Amino acid sequence: MVAPGDSQWGLLFISWLTALVASLAALFIGEVMGRAPCVLCWYQRAFMFPLAIILAVASFRADASVWRYALPLAAGGWLIAAFHTLQYAGVIPPALEPCGAGPSCTSGDMTILGGVPLPVLSLLAFTIIAALLALVNRRHDA
Repeated sequence: MVAPGDSQWGLLFISWLTALVASLAALFIGEVMGRAPCVLCWYQRAFMFPLAIILAVASFRADASVWRYALPLAAGGWLIAAFHTLQYAGVIPPALEPCGAGPSCTSGDMTILGGVPLPVLSLLAFTIIAALLALVNRRHDA
């Protein structure tokens, strides 16, 4: 356990805020803006939404050992977001495209804030969370 005000607690709190903002943004884009998520977006949500809950509990309990449970979720989401980003950038060949049904992963609807691709934002969020949890791990075991 770490105390609020401790640097580990701050790292946990920032990782939770990142997961919360990413989850709320995904819901806003889908439900308010009416942009239906593609298959890969759904998979990323399946990793991000539990992180928002797990990291909230860990932050308010000041439980630094949460990295053992949250880091694998962040890593799984990161892998999907990286694949999605490569697909969006055209690096992944169309034959490997898992988004055959539903919205396209490469359409103009996959951008926000003046052209920032959603897969890149997802990759950024998972990267931030994973990096912060790795720091929590280093400080927890030190």
